[in-house]
Amino acid sequence: MPTIDLGYGKSTINFTFDENRFKVLGKAKPQSALTDVEIGEKLDNPIDSPTIEEIIKPNESILIVVPDATRQTASGQIVNLLVRRLIANGTMPFDIRIIFATGIHRQVTEAEKKTILTPFIAQRIKTLDHNPRDLAQIVRLGETENKIPIELNRALTEHDHTIIVGGITFHYFAGFTGGRKLICPGLASSRTVSATHKLAFDCEKNSRREGVATAILDGNKVHEAFMEVVQKLPPVFSINTITNDKGEAIDLFCGNWKQAHRKACDFYASQYTIEIEEKRDLVIVSCGGFPFDTNMIQAHKALEMASKACNDGETIIFLAECADGLGRKDFLNWFEAENAEALAEKLCEKYQVNGQTAWSLLKKAEKFNVQIITSLPDEETRSMRIQKAGSFNEALSEIDSKKRGYILPFGAKFLIKI
Repeated sequence: MPTIDLGYGKSTINFTFDENRFKVLGKAKPQSALTDVEIGEKLDNPIDSPTIEEIIKPNESILIVVPDATRQTASGQIVNLLVRRLIANGTMPFDIRIIFATGIHRQVTEAEKKTILTPFIAQRIKTLDHNPRDLAQIVRLGETENKIPIELNRALTEHDHTIIVGGITFHYFAGFTGGRKLICPGLASSRTVSATHKLAFDCEKNSRREGVATAILDGNKVHEAFMEVVQKLPPVFSINTITNDKGEAIDLFCGNWKQAHRKACDFYASQYTIEIEEKRDLVIVSCGGFPFDTNMIQAHKALEMASKACNDGETIIFLAECADGLGRKDFLNWFEAENAEALAEKLCEKYQVNGQTAWSLLKKAEKFNVQIITSLPDEETRSMRIQKAGSFNEALSEIDSKKRGYILPFGAKFLIKI
């Protein structure tokens, strides 16, 4: 019988399975990483845009925006080549700064900066940290058509040019990651983040707003709000990567911040959408290991995808180490609500971004029997209405051996459709 390695933090859990009982959804593809030369060729031929050398002149300042440690974008290789290219074009190193698009996530640690950028770049190029609640960092640029405050990091106004570097994968309510998300919510104030994310929830129905979903951009109110905010201070160049399971760039779409992102998203959806004929009674899902299961708020995205393949009332075995805990200290406060309906009412009374994640998680806990393998303490998993299993084998032992199932080794990387 075949054996599959399921990512769990920075390690793996091995599972030997019966192919007559289980089907793997989203197998790893043996894809080679782009070489520096291949990346250079793509930068030489941007989508609907002049090249970087044609846009940026010597003595002009550049702000490079990169994701935080919860994303896998091959940014180390990309930024290294980008910085070298800028310097070769006449830009002085002290005119280049790199800022981490943390949004409302915690700030990036010094060790993480070296991982994200490579030690070489982290030691030589000045980095900036975004704080969405620090008013000294934030500049107000007006409002969107729907009266959402446009408040962004001041650094975007203090440099001649902005270049964004992000990765493309599915996002459960913004449609896709990358592109515009590097600036909004990545460099937005907490007020702007909250107001744009609130568009994902329909308080009349106490449910996700229609049109706000995985792999959807057109008609997606959240995506449209992000775009409107970013339009106030648009980047001059966008780099969007698609990575393999090792985090290496296997494809790259660069150029115009709108067009390059859209082409990357279209390509990603064509390659990572899986259609199934039926749902099954058992789904085993791994987030894909670190950084995708670094905390519960991030790990939940894999559970979202697993729910699309599981019959109502049946079992999902969820592998999510969550070495960094829940993701926010106040996350558990939402689970004081009696049920998902009560949580939704609480959310509409006083909206917070992570409240929507809590609602989504509780809806799944009520709809499925979620067994989690995690480092989170028992009292926290109980609060979220999910059951912590002592081990992967223990969770499996409680399942009827005749039940057929799916295995999702890479969680939210693939879109499951029926």
